[in-house]
Parts: sequence; structure tokens; C-alpha cells
Amino acid sequence: MTQGSVVTDKAPDSIPAPSKKPLRGHPWLTLFSVAIGVMVVALDGTIVAVANPAIQADLGASREQIQWITTGYMLALAVSLITAGKLGDRFGHRQTFLVGLAGFAVTSGLIGVSSGVGMVIGLRVLQGVFGALLQPAALGLLRATFPAEKLNMAIGIWGMVIGASTAAGPIAGGLLVEHVNWESVFFINVPVGLVALVLGLVILKDVRAENAPRSFDVPGILLLSSAMFGLVWGLIKAPEWGWGDPLTLGFLAGSVLLFVLFAFWETKASEPLIPLRMFRSVPLSAGTALMVLMAFAFLGGLFFVTFYLQNVHGMSAVECGVHLLPLTAMMIVSSPVAGALITRFGPRVPLVGGMVCTAVAMFGMTGLEADSGTAVMSLWFALLGLGLAPVMVGATDVIVGNAPLELSGVAGGLQGSAMQVGGSLGTAVLGTIMASRVDSVLPEKWAGAGLPPLKGEQAAQAADAVVVGVPPVAKDTPAEVVALITKVTNETFLSGMGLAFTVAGVVAAFAAGIAFLTKRGVNADAAGGGVHI
Repeated sequence: MTQGSVVTDKAPDSIPAPSKKPLRGHPWLTLFSVAIGVMVVALDGTIVAVANPAIQADLGASREQIQWITTGYMLALAVSLITAGKLGDRFGHRQTFLVGLAGFAVTSGLIGVSSGVGMVIGLRVLQGVFGALLQPAALGLLRATFPAEKLNMAIGIWGMVIGASTAAGPIAGGLLVEHVNWESVFFINVPVGLVALVLGLVILKDVRAENAPRSFDVPGILLLSSAMFGLVWGLIKAPEWGWGDPLTLGFLAGSVLLFVLFAFWETKASEPLIPLRMFRSVPLSAGTALMVLMAFAFLGGLFFVTFYLQNVHGMSAVECGVHLLPLTAMMIVSSPVAGALITRFGPRVPLVGGMVCTAVAMFGMTGLEADSGTAVMSLWFALLGLGLAPVMVGATDVIVGNAPLELSGVAGGLQGSAMQVGGSLGTAVLGTIMASRVDSVLPEKWAGAGLPPLKGEQAAQAADAVVVGVPPVAKDTPAEVVALITKVTNETFLSGMGLAFTVAGVVAAFAAGIAFLTKRGVNADAAGGGVHI
């Protein structure tokens, strides 16, 4: 058999007659099964943020503990993705997916019955590890199950589910917290997870490459995991500690050193975690860079959109989610369309067009004001969704399609890790740009409004509030002063948000140039070798 061939009991070029188990291995049913599993992970990335205030009040948690509920999940997910992909390549993506699904459902249920915030944090970390098992395995199953001419469409629908679930998180979370309780945010994963588990047991087929890895690169796993932890943790804490702080520099420098040691070790390992020959593929490397830059612009920019809607416009979490529906709806509609276009014309044109649309949307959002209407916001949100869909689908296809079949899990983990790193980098960098802008603009606008001068700790606290669009108003402040402070806060916040969106737009425009280096996966034809329809 050639490299990347698939171990099956049927001739690879034939379409067998219906077997005793016609459901098992059916491509579209496989897609349906893995989509439900991945949906709960994507939903959990945003739904929990809405529940954090209720968790804090109920469990008496500190602000730092509440941050760890989200940070612990993100860190575990980012650190584990590539290793999880390797587990799928080694033991089979079906088994890895089912273990991740069962573990995710169980930890979700345990979080719902937790009595202390420490237990919640620990279980959230474990939940992130199980979540990491799902995403690369899902892509590996799609790669091994779908024929080449239909793989892009499958990834398009997969991307649609992730985009829709991520955007639906605040709406679902708000409704559950408001009408039930914060525990329901986690309990809802249990029945959904059980349904996905039953479907997976019945439908998913374990199709592995003949030359799948047979050992583990333990030193490589330890080096890469430590490097990813240092990088993501340093990026998460940089806005709080400061980019010049020794702790920030130490984590980031240590991460770079560990990445260098990892790369050196991978050249010596007999079965490396990530064979560096993968990156000789210019399209694969370009697809990875594109995923980082897309996540930088999108997730970094979306961070401010939620503050803008909730704190400047005074919307609830549910109202915020409703106003983001144009973005969600456009991603739902355009993701499968993007898959069809990529199948017909290749990924290059859709990727370039998608990043151009993203850049235009980012530049357009620099003009948002405190009194901007729903129509104006919807226009830019819809254009952003239109741009993101082909990038999510195309970059994923380029990364997974240009990797050998026996490394499809690692490629799926690489895609997820790139998105996590890009999102963390975008949030950290754009957050710092916002904070710097507020520090420079706020004193001038505050004085210009004739408000009493802010000094020392009072000035720092005011700046911290304005960075997220909250007016720093003390109790019993006269109404006319509240109005002045609110006006200054909105103007300052919008100035910082406009600068952050400008930077995000420049990054998106640069990514459009990177997209010219992509092309259809050279190994895509291997995907059809083990298809059972």
C-alpha cells in the first residue's frame, strides 16, 4: 500500500453493496454524529462566561477564582489538542472521540453538583482535556470517511456547527441562568453528550492508516505541552502583569526556548509527535498561519464587541447574543457554501476573499458610536460572518488535507491549537492596545468635561472600568455628573475600540496575502480510499 493508505476489509476503489451494518461508517451520518459532539465543546467555550457572575455569588468565589473557571478550561484545551490528535492517530479516532465525549459529559454533570469553586475549577480543567480529545478526532474521522470531492463540504458543515454553537453560547447561557440556574449550563451537556455517545457507538467506524504511529514521543509531548502552557499563560496574563513585567517575559521566553528544544528533539525521535517534514508543505504552513491570524482578528475583536453591546448600549447577555445573530446566521449559511466553492475552485480565492471581507468588517466597526443603530451593527456583523466562514473551512481543509492520512489527528490538533493561540494572542495584544489608548485619552477627556481630577489608585480604578466600557461612578453621584462620566467613558472606550479594530483589520489584510500561498490538499485523494457509503 502507498503512504497514507487505509486499512479496510474492502477494495479501496470500489463502493461496496449494502452490508449488515449499513449505518456504520456512512459519511453523512458520521458527520452528523461528530457534529453533535463538537457542538457541546464549542458551546461550552462561550456559554459559561454568562454563568460566571451567578457562580461567583452562589459559591462565594473571588474574581481570580472565577477567571480560572474559564482560563483553566482554555489552558487545558490549548495544551492538550496536538497530543489528543496523536492519541487518535495511534489508537483510532473513533475510540478517542467516544472517550472524550463520555468524559466531557461526566465532568459536566459533576460540575453541576459541585459544592465549592475549587472543585469547579479542577473539573473545568479536566473538561478541557476531554474536549481536546473531540476536535482532532472529529476531523480525523471526516478525513478518513469522506471521499476527496465531498470533504470540503463536510468541513464546511462542521465549521458551521462550531461557529453557530460558539455564537449561540451567550444566548443559551443567558436564558438558562435567568430562568433555571447556573448549574443547568453544565447539566445540559449530559443529555446531549449521551445522545452523541449512542450515535457514535452505532455509526462511527474506526478506519486507520496502515502506517499509523505505534509508539509515543513522551519527551516531545512534555516539551510541547510545557511550551504551549507557557505561551498561552503568558498571553493570558500579559494585560494584567504588563508586557514588560519579568513574569510575562519569563513565561514567553521560556516558551520560545521549549519550542526550540521541542523542534530539536523532533529531529531525533524515532516516531516524533509532529514530524517537522509536515511544515515543508508551504500550503500547510500557510494554512496554520492563516488560522492564527484569523483567530487573532476575530476572537480578539469579538472580545470588545460584547463589552460594547452590554456596557455601552446597556444590553443584557441575551440581548447581546440576539444582536450578534447576523454574524451567526451568515456563518451558518455561508460555511457549507464555502465548502462547495472550495471543492469547485480550490481554497485560494475563497480564503483571500474571506480575509478581505473580515478586514473590511473590522475597519467598518471602527466607526461604531454609542448611538449606532441595529442596522449599522448588523451590516458589519453579517460581513464579518461572511468573511469568517470560508477562512474557517478553507484553512482547516488546507491543514488537514495537506497532511498524510496517518497524521490527520495531529493536523486536526494543529488546527485547533493555532486557533487557541491566535485567539489568546489577539485578546492579549488588542487588550493592551485598548488599555494604552484609555490611559492616554481618559485624563484629557475627563478634564475637558470639567470633572474632578483623578489621582493615584482612583485613576487606575477608573481606567480599569473604562477599558470594559463601565462608567466609574461612585455611589450617590448626582445624575448630571453621572451623565458626564458616562459620556466620557463611552467616548474613551470607543476611541480604544476603534484603534483595536484598526489593528485587527490590518492583521486580517495581511492574512489575505498569506492566503495566496494556500492550495488544495496534496493528500486529499487519500481521503477517499477508505470510504464506506
